[in-house]
Amino acid sequence: MAQRTVLAVLFEGVQSLDVTGPVEVFAGADLLSPGAYGIRTASLDGAPVRTTSGLTLVPDVSLATAPDPDILLVPGGTGSLRPDPRLVDWVREHGPRAARLVSVCTGASVLAAAGLLDGRRATTHWAYCDRLAREHPAVEIDPDPVYVRDGSIATSAGVTAGIDLALALVEEDLGRDAALTIARHLVVFLRRPGNQAQFSAQLAAQTAHREPLKEVQRFITERPDADLSVEALAARARLSPRHFARAFRSETGMTPGRYVDRVRLEHARRLLEDTADGIEEISRTSGYGTPEAMRRAFVKALGTPPAEYRRRFRTATTS
Repeated sequence: MAQRTVLAVLFEGVQSLDVTGPVEVFAGADLLSPGAYGIRTASLDGAPVRTTSGLTLVPDVSLATAPDPDILLVPGGTGSLRPDPRLVDWVREHGPRAARLVSVCTGASVLAAAGLLDGRRATTHWAYCDRLAREHPAVEIDPDPVYVRDGSIATSAGVTAGIDLALALVEEDLGRDAALTIARHLVVFLRRPGNQAQFSAQLAAQTAHREPLKEVQRFITERPDADLSVEALAARARLSPRHFARAFRSETGMTPGRYVDRVRLEHARRLLEDTADGIEEISRTSGYGTPEAMRRAFVKALGTPPAEYRRRFRTATTS
């Protein structure tokens, strides 16, 4: 098997974990299967760079002398939000030459600035999705997934999502067993589905300002199996359904239906991961009513049915 070369781009203000997380995955794969990956790092001038946490990373080579890699990794960090024009020019020229072009977190901003995401679907850290969409309207931003693959380009969300994406690439190259072994050594899941939500429903939604709406949010979280129709929730808030729906979206940033869907999915995921409860019981207590309804929701949101999700992510204590 020919060695796949991995080149991680370094720059001032890079996020260290965006580099070291994926690199550790590829390094682990190379230990498991010697010669599978050759890993190099490069900065614009070949000089050391200071990360956002204050660590200093010393590159192997300069970008000018770096050979075109099979996998080009562009990490995020504050330095990627207003990238050096020379870095953008280099990525614009060399990115399309890589068999797989990968960004981690706000590294997607560098790819977008280089015009490589135009007309493509992509993601980034949830806190920067709106900014990326605003600055690069030709890019189709999906704020929800852990990572997105569109052709030869893959973009991932914040920090640890880069590990998920790297594990997915290793699984593609070397098989599931190899990726699982690496994940176990790193003590991470193998692997969050690419379209798994970046963050919980409670984090995704803003907290409502008015107490009736706050109380409704608490009720949804505590009773996902209740009648959570707009009409029932509006009555609980003592508002008309139309007024309630408008106020809820205004104060939380999402519709009542979307919030309910996320809470139910999160509740079901937690039970699948942490309990031995049956699928039928989980579908009932999570508000889906039937296993088939829960299966449809999981496939739509996560790309995997509940049984497969449990197989991947069930904790050892519930096995």
